[in-house]
Amino acid sequence: MIPVEKARSLILDQIQRMGTEKLDLLHSLGRVLAEPVLSRRDHPPWNSSAMDGYAVRHVDVLEASEKKPVPLEVIEEVAAGVLPTKIVGRGQASRIMTGAPVPEGADAVIRVEDTRAEGGSVQIACPAEPGENVRLRGEDIQAGHVMLAQNSVMGPAEVGLLASLGRSHVLVYQRPRVAILATGNELADFDEALTPNKIMNSNGYALAAQVLEAGGVPVILGIAKDTREDLLSRLTQGLTSDLILISGGVSVGMYDFVKEVLDRLGIRMDFWKVAMKPGEPLAFGSLQAKPVFGLPGNPVSTMVTFEQFVRPALRKMQGHTLLFRPIIEAVLMERITKKPGKTHFVRAVVKKAGDRHEVWTTGNQSSGVLTSMVKAHGLLIFPSDLSEIEKGQVVKVQLLDKSFLGQAVPGY
Repeated sequence: MIPVEKARSLILDQIQRMGTEKLDLLHSLGRVLAEPVLSRRDHPPWNSSAMDGYAVRHVDVLEASEKKPVPLEVIEEVAAGVLPTKIVGRGQASRIMTGAPVPEGADAVIRVEDTRAEGGSVQIACPAEPGENVRLRGEDIQAGHVMLAQNSVMGPAEVGLLASLGRSHVLVYQRPRVAILATGNELADFDEALTPNKIMNSNGYALAAQVLEAGGVPVILGIAKDTREDLLSRLTQGLTSDLILISGGVSVGMYDFVKEVLDRLGIRMDFWKVAMKPGEPLAFGSLQAKPVFGLPGNPVSTMVTFEQFVRPALRKMQGHTLLFRPIIEAVLMERITKKPGKTHFVRAVVKKAGDRHEVWTTGNQSSGVLTSMVKAHGLLIFPSDLSEIEKGQVVKVQLLDKSFLGQAVPGY
């Protein structure tokens, strides 16, 4: 049996990034860039107007005021997306729209609110500084500049930025295909009759959902019966995936049976137990650098071990640099106890109270009570060397859900 930290280290040290693929912008959402993205041109590509108004030479309006406006001849109108055709000379101005190129000769833009149009001329009612209301070429982005670094995560803002640069495709890391196999004669699927001696294969579906949430692609291998032949056959199918998850079959009673099948496939296992609760019977190994996880059979144990070990591995495979769920500090609102020697991950409910967080357990911590995971905002980390934590002490909570923060007030 090894500590949680040692197990994490052994796993992550063996995890390799996936290969790369080129995707169009919208399909890249949530993916990780496999290369830096450089700007191919300045943005804006020319000096452009920051608002609707008139492009002028600032020297022509130095004395302009509301009481003594300066008249200028309007020589053309420049709309966004249209290049100016005339040079602004002494005593002249061009009507200009937001985003339109500032014509040659002009060095400032007077906003339309400070003007009054009169036929073919305009009255300017305020002075301007050089560059006023003008967005300079390359002010936002300069050609050759690194816009997004390698390992950046593509979000809506990143998609919009690259679209503004004219980039229709990006190179990202591939999503890992994750084979999921549940084991046990007692399990039934939706297409089977649920007899008194059967339970539903909830682990297979919960794991598939966790894989999807972590960015992977689940490959459902179904349910392996408690025979060497069926387990071997289904695991062989999973060898074409990038990572294999086996739910159940790693407890003491099944150890020799499963180990024999894994040995026949050439899968080398590094450990079979971790000093944690829930989730002690956790196995990890590999086949030609393909990670293989043997997860516990109890529903909560399966989900908790996935969060602690499989999710970080999947994120590393996809190029993420932030591998773990966020951890906050909270004030414990009840006394909790355990035997020392194992790290406990206690399902917990979190509440925001003023400038602090408060945390309670969800109640029954049995590894078969799946409703406790539904209620939990996070996992309270109960260190292995402690036997009790008193009410009022500050503890660490690994967040699974942020709904405790409440709903934002519209407009704020």
